[in-house]
This record gives sequence, C-alpha cells and structure tokens, in this order.
Amino acid sequence: MNFLAAVCVLAAYVIGSFPTALLVGKANGIDLRTVGSGNLGATNVLRNIGWKAGLTVYVVDMLKGVLPVVALPRLSGVEQTSPWPIVFGIAAIIGHVRPIFLLGKSGGKGVATASGVFLGMAPVAAGIAFVAFVITTAISKFVSLGSLVGAVALVGAMWVHERAVTPLLIVTACVAAFVFFTHRDNIKRLRSGTERKIGRTKSTTPNDATGSAIPAPGSSETR
Repeated sequence: MNFLAAVCVLAAYVIGSFPTALLVGKANGIDLRTVGSGNLGATNVLRNIGWKAGLTVYVVDMLKGVLPVVALPRLSGVEQTSPWPIVFGIAAIIGHVRPIFLLGKSGGKGVATASGVFLGMAPVAAGIAFVAFVITTAISKFVSLGSLVGAVALVGAMWVHERAVTPLLIVTACVAAFVFFTHRDNIKRLRSGTERKIGRTKSTTPNDATGSAIPAPGSSETR
C-alpha cells in the first residue's frame, strides 16, 4: 500500500469534515443544529440565514470535494487514473456527512461535497447533473427533488462518459443511492405533499399540512 496515499485518505476525511455551515451560522449568531432541520447543509443555511450565506456554504462544501480529488493525488504521487482519487473523494463525502470536528455527529447530506468530487473527476457529467438540479429546483421549488434528479442525471451522464461498468461508474451509482438514502425523509414528505418549497413563508404551526412549518431539529433536510 502507498503509505502517503493512505495518509491522504485521512486528510481527505478531515477536509470533508470542515464544518462550513456551523461556522457560518455561528458568525450570524445562529447554531444551525438547533433551528430549522438541524442539518448542517446549505439548504438549512439558506432558509434560516439567507441566500448569500447558503451559496457560500454550498461553494465551500463543494470545494471540500474538489480539493481531495485534484490536489491529493499530486501530493501522494498516485496516478489520476488509479482508484486512489475515488477513495479520496469517498473519504471527503464521509467527512462531510459524519465530520470528525462534531465527534461523528451528523453534518450535511453530502450532496454539495459529492458534486465537488465529481466536478474534479468528471466535470462534464457533473455539469449535466448540476443543470438537472438547477432546472428541477427552479421549476418545482423543491431543493430535495432537485438533488434526487441531479443524482439520477449524474449516473446517466457517467454511464455515457465511461461507456462501460468502471469503478468510477459503480461509485457514482453508490453515491446516488446514498443521496436517496439521506433524503428518505424528504421523499416521504414529497409523496405526502408536506415538503417545504424554497421561499415559502415559515409557519408557526408545527404540524402545518402544507409543509410550511419549520421542521424539527434532527429531521431530514437537503445537503
């Protein structure tokens, strides 16, 4: 085993663990773990602080995925075509979802960091998935639905890109499945018609059937 590459796996996990949303929330006087969904992702930031903060968190979390797959292969001396960059990317996603700085407690849902990983490894496929995400979110006003459609689009685009069942395609399918798993509560709310849309006024009624109520801390929220 390449010892330096193994060390870089740990480094990728630490990079992915950087608590962007938590720090942005603290800078705005909010502990995002106690408001909205309680999720440390860009969507919870967007809903509770604003679009500028939400965009900042998304970009930084995305860079947490780009950096390990672009920079760490060079530092460790491994080939970009070897399995190591994929391993670095997976470690970064795990770090975002279960950050070491929060002692393994839930962070974000991994969508932003995963998009960064694939942007660094397969930019065309990642671009197609991002367009699918933006269009779906813009039309439906559901970030969660946009994330799910983007995950499916990524698998399709990667299949066309790879033209065979490769390790990267398999990992892409696994990451897409993971996105669906982390959004299982969102899927339930989408099916029941209670998922909140972007820009919907928050209700003070906890059980608002329209989905406009603020989700209880610990419930599922995109990214």
